Amino acid sequence: MTGVELIFSTLCNASFCENDFGSSLADTQLSQRQNEILEMKNAINGKHLKIGTYNNYPLSWTEGSENGTIYGCGVAFVLVNILRKKFNFTFEVVVPEQNIEYGGLRPDESLIGLVNNSKVDMAAAFLPVLVRYNKLVSYSNDLDEGVWMMMLKRPKESAAGSGLLAPFATYVWYLILAAVLIYGPCIYFLTWIRSKLIRDNERTIPLSPSVWFVYGAFIKQGTTLAPEANTTRVLFATWWLFVILLSAFYTANLTAFLTLSKFTLDIENPEDLYKKNYRWVASEGGAVQYTIKNPDEDLYYLNRMLLNGRAQFRSLAYDHEFLPMVTGGAVLVKEQTAIDNLMYDDYLRKAREGVEEAERCTYVVAPNAFMKKRRAFAYPKNSTLKILFDTVLSYLIQSGIVKFLEHRDLPSTKICPLDLQSKDRQLRNTDLLMTYFIMITGLAAALAVFIGEVIIKRYIKVEVKVEGKGKKLKRHKNKSVKPERYDNSRPPPYDSLFGYHRYKFNEDSKKEIINGREYYVVNTVAGDVRLIPVRTPSAFLYS
Repeated sequence: MTGVELIFSTLCNASFCENDFGSSLADTQLSQRQNEILEMKNAINGKHLKIGTYNNYPLSWTEGSENGTIYGCGVAFVLVNILRKKFNFTFEVVVPEQNIEYGGLRPDESLIGLVNNSKVDMAAAFLPVLVRYNKLVSYSNDLDEGVWMMMLKRPKESAAGSGLLAPFATYVWYLILAAVLIYGPCIYFLTWIRSKLIRDNERTIPLSPSVWFVYGAFIKQGTTLAPEANTTRVLFATWWLFVILLSAFYTANLTAFLTLSKFTLDIENPEDLYKKNYRWVASEGGAVQYTIKNPDEDLYYLNRMLLNGRAQFRSLAYDHEFLPMVTGGAVLVKEQTAIDNLMYDDYLRKAREGVEEAERCTYVVAPNAFMKKRRAFAYPKNSTLKILFDTVLSYLIQSGIVKFLEHRDLPSTKICPLDLQSKDRQLRNTDLLMTYFIMITGLAAALAVFIGEVIIKRYIKVEVKVEGKGKKLKRHKNKSVKPERYDNSRPPPYDSLFGYHRYKFNEDSKKEIINGREYYVVNTVAGDVRLIPVRTPSAFLYS
C-alpha cells in the first residue's frame, strides 16, 4: 500500500467514508437511494473498464510494455487506482488517435470524442470544464482549478530598460528635454518684457547666453551672467532648484535600479501578446484553442493573431518538443503544472551536463495567468460511474491529496523565478552604453558645427561696410576675399593703451611728475580726475 492509499484509508476509517456504500451500513432497513448505490457498486464489482487518457505530463501520460500493453501514469491514474481498489474493477488504457483533449480538425479522434461515442467508460485526465461540451459528456466533481501560464525565453535585460536612462520613464525624459529647450527662450522673453516696462541698467539677456546658461546649469557648470534685477535672479534660482532636485532623484533612482531593481518582462498579461504582436503557441484541441475561438470569452480578441499567423496550435506527444519554439522567440501557453515540470526537467538536465548555475534558467514564466478553468474527469452521458466515483473523489479533494499529488515531484522553492536574486551585480557595457552614445553624439555635433562655421565664413555671401567710404565689399559663393594684412610688428597707438571708453584724452590732458614718476592727468566720463602712469607696464591695467 502506497503512502497516498494509506492516508486515504485512514481518512475513510476516521470520518469521511463512514456512510460509504454499505461497507459499514447498519443492520437497519436501507433507504431507496442507498439501495441504488449498492446495486451500482455490485454491478461494477469485478467489471473490466476502458479508461481513456492522453499525454499531459505530469497529470496523465502513458507508457508501453514489451508485450504492447499500455499503462497509465500520473496523478490521474493514482486516483484511478484508488477507485479500482475501492470498487474492485480492472481496466485497460485507451489513447485517442490524436493527443488532444477536445479535438482540432477531427473531434471524434480526440479524448472527448472517445467519451462522447462511448468508446471508453471514462476519461482519466484533468480536462477543462467547458460549457459547450456539457451536452455531450458528464463531468465529475471539480478536481482543481487549472491555471494556464505563459512561458518564454528569459531576456538578457529587463523590460524596464538598463543603463543611464532606466531611472526615469520615457515620457519623463521627454518632459525634461522640453524643459531644457523651452526655459532658455523663456528667460530671454521675460527679461525682454522687463526691459520694456522698467527702465534701469538691467538689460535684456540675449537668447544665446540664455540657452547656454540653461544647458550649463543642467550639467552643473557655472555661468558668466550676473543678473542684478530680482526678476532675473528668481528665474535663475528656479532653474538651479529644478536641476538640484532632478539630479537628486536621478542619482537615487539610478543607485536603486543598479542594486535593487526588479526584473520585468515585455509579456505580463495576455493583452501584451496582442499589443506587442508576440508569436505564441499552445496545444492543439485544448482549452486555449476553444477559448480564443469562442466569441463569448474575454480572450476572443486573440483569434485575430491566429488568423494572421502569429498564433499556432500544435499537436505534440511530449511537452519538451515545444522548447525549440520557445528558444526561437515564441511564447508557450500551457498549464502551470506542465510548465513547472518542463522547466524543472530542463534545469536538471543542464545541471547534469555541467552548465554553470547562472546559465541554467533559460526560461521564465510571466507573472500573470493567461486564463483559469476548472478541471475534472469525464464520463459518457447517463453513466452510473459518476455517482459512484464522485463521492470518493470529493474526499480526496477535500483532504488535499489531489493538490499534493500535483506538486510532489517539484521542489518546494520556485523554479527559475523571475528575479534570480543575483548578489554579484556588476556594471555591464549595456549599463554604460548611453555614456558612449553621448560622447559620440557630442563629437558629431562639434564636427557638424565646425563644418557649418567653415561654410558660413568662407563660402556664404557676406557684405562688409568699409568705414569712411560708401563702398561695400562682397563675398560671393565659392569666392573668398583675401584678408587685409596688418603689421603687428609696430607697437599699438600710444593712446590705445588707456581706452577711449573710460577716459577723455584732449588738449587739456597734461603730464605731471609726482614722486619722481610721470602721470597723465585726465578727466573720466563721470567727471573725476585720475592719474595714469605713462609708459609703464602698469598702464595696461587701466586700459
